Amino acid sequence: MSNVPKSLEETIIQAKEATVKALEAGYGRLQIEIVIPEIALKAQALALEFSSIFEDYGSGLKILFPDTGAASLARRDWGETTFRVSDLGSSRMPVENKIADEDQIFLVVCPSAVEVSQVEKLCNLAVDRPVVLLIPQLEDISIVGIGYAARQLRERFLSTLETCYYLRPMEESVVMRCYPSLWQVWVEKGEEYELIAEEPQKPMGDNLELILKGKAEPEMASSGKIPPQKKQNIFGGLQKFLRALSK
Repeated sequence: MSNVPKSLEETIIQAKEATVKALEAGYGRLQIEIVIPEIALKAQALALEFSSIFEDYGSGLKILFPDTGAASLARRDWGETTFRVSDLGSSRMPVENKIADEDQIFLVVCPSAVEVSQVEKLCNLAVDRPVVLLIPQLEDISIVGIGYAARQLRERFLSTLETCYYLRPMEESVVMRCYPSLWQVWVEKGEEYELIAEEPQKPMGDNLELILKGKAEPEMASSGKIPPQKKQNIFGGLQKFLRALSK
């Protein structure tokens, strides 16, 4: 069982170990989700950090960025590498043209809902070659939508992605998953976190509220305290965690 990480370095170590274990278990479509606002700004640095776990693939690793600008910037900053760097393509240069026979594994960096169709196509074209999505943001409702087409997309593609690592800090709690562990819910306990639930599926929405409420009510009843009003601004609760990640 993994504990809540206390630094960005510890988060990366956990995520890398979880990714390796999931690949060894045979999963071919993986995603690494670190759900904090600032994380997209660290996408390039994270991609280089994660490239180390694919060293055995050598030049068979291809790192794909959402657009040519981000790919060019990475090539400039990284200089000579054993792996190749490209982008997810465009209308002029479709993703089909970005895949070579010698590619053995793909690391897709910070794809958004705008690129979801290219990512889906890449996964289908990769066939049995693994595709790892690093801090993806594929389910932006304003782009993907909530109707029939969006439901089809989730059933056809998004549901096939296995989350090998997930970390989402919230108001005095954290939801995380570190493969092969189940999904976990932790609550703040002083300076530490206490595990209160393990679930086979990602706890979210009403289910997550029930888990957190079920933990809070017995404590309030035993102490005789009146439950505090729910805070309106959850970002206040994130600051402690974000400060710890930046150390």
